[in-house]
Amino acid sequence: MKWGIFGGTFDPVHLGHLRCAEEIREAFTLDKIIFVPSHRQPLKRTGGITPFPHRAEMLQLAIEGNRFFKLSDIEHRRGGTSYSIETIEDFLSRGGKACTLYFITGQDAFQDIRLWKDWRRLLARCHFIVMTRPGYEPKSLEGILGAPDAAGYRYAKREDCYRKPGGKALYFRTTTFLDISSTDIRRRLAHGDSIRFLVPEPVRAYITRRRLYKKS
Repeated sequence: MKWGIFGGTFDPVHLGHLRCAEEIREAFTLDKIIFVPSHRQPLKRTGGITPFPHRAEMLQLAIEGNRFFKLSDIEHRRGGTSYSIETIEDFLSRGGKACTLYFITGQDAFQDIRLWKDWRRLLARCHFIVMTRPGYEPKSLEGILGAPDAAGYRYAKREDCYRKPGGKALYFRTTTFLDISSTDIRRRLAHGDSIRFLVPEPVRAYITRRRLYKKS
């Protein structure tokens, strides 16, 4: 089994998230992509995040009809601050040796990986797929990981990835850039502007019905 683990706040989920996930699934022939909305992210704003039940419901509405997309509330059930290493190890304990995990993240988040909890252990436990924008020139691995850790990786031309001997791989993959952000969607909604065609229609209808993201 090959599972992609796609974490984030998803406040709200939008078409950019979904399109990137679909392209990664096809490129890596993943059996499924599991969307994992965070309970509380350690490196993002702590106030004003939409309650988890709303974010999870919007995600479920967004992925319905795609048999390869699944939703997990694992970080909400665990509670507290959401750490990627704990989530990956939870999934590994469930999937066992038959499960290969690919952690999916964006280029901006990956460049801060040395701020993540137990980041070296995380890189050793799963493959990483870093989604990049067209024209993006990533920092060298030394610039991201630091010289001592980067020295352990070698570029594998056939797979187009960086890999430690006998270890997990780091893939940088360009995905279609849809200039959509959850921050901008929240701003538009607060000002009463349309978000049609930025989010799936069931998500837009849910936001309207629940009156989410309105100014108090």
